[in-house]
Amino acid sequence: MELLLALFALWFGPHQQPAAAGLAERAAAREGQRYRVLIDLPPPAGKAAPLPKIYGDDDTRPLVMIDPGHGGRDPGAIGIDRLREKDLTLKTARAIGNALLETGRVRVAYTREDDRFVILQERYAVARRLGAALFLSIHCDSAPDREAGGASVYTLSETASDAQAARLAARENRADILAGMDLNRQTPAISSILIDLAQRQTMEQSAAFARLLGREARGHIPEKAMFHRMASLIVLKAPDMPSILFETGYISNPRDAAFLNSPAGRVQIAQSVARAVRIYFARRAQIR
Repeated sequence: MELLLALFALWFGPHQQPAAAGLAERAAAREGQRYRVLIDLPPPAGKAAPLPKIYGDDDTRPLVMIDPGHGGRDPGAIGIDRLREKDLTLKTARAIGNALLETGRVRVAYTREDDRFVILQERYAVARRLGAALFLSIHCDSAPDREAGGASVYTLSETASDAQAARLAARENRADILAGMDLNRQTPAISSILIDLAQRQTMEQSAAFARLLGREARGHIPEKAMFHRMASLIVLKAPDMPSILFETGYISNPRDAAFLNSPAGRVQIAQSVARAVRIYFARRAQIR
């Protein structure tokens, strides 16, 4: 009980002592009950999170990392009939993964396969540790206006790339920033240039996939008029891994919500992604 009261005091602080005292009194009235305090913490410094399972047997196939947005204590957007973004993103991610594996052309891994909280940096960090060739972060949108609807896709913006390159180059240990290239032997200025060049190429590949996805999804899922957008989003900031954030629709819109919450709707989304992935890697193979 003393631990619980101490947590109240630390949480609320002196300026909210009356509220804390009231909660503490109610807690004291239930002295005979047991309490558990659950706190989500990132992995300890220097200790990497365990790697997720990779689905698909052929190690020569490119790996697609699917990232179901939100999870655990973070429900994401709340939509029609109390639909939670974290639940729909997980269902949609599984549908996409199944569709990709059915093609036999890629391997698949997930940043989460259940209702758990994963910090944003860890999502793309795990993908990079596995050597993923493409990162797909799956989300749902929401807006006060129930008429707002349609899917859209985000890639990293030009401005974010330059700032991110500068921060990456400034890190003390730069050995694993770019796959296959040790930057520790380079000056900060040269490292920044190399990172910037790599990230610009990654941004071009991300944009190419975004355009493919828009084309393959057209007529199969509701899309916003401006489908491809750019933003400075943390999960897109891997410098050497093409990445998109796919807003699959608005769960605040009755039509979109019904579509996203139906197995048939998720199949349409998954097949659109699978077609785009197949074409994307076929083109990459031709370039090489």
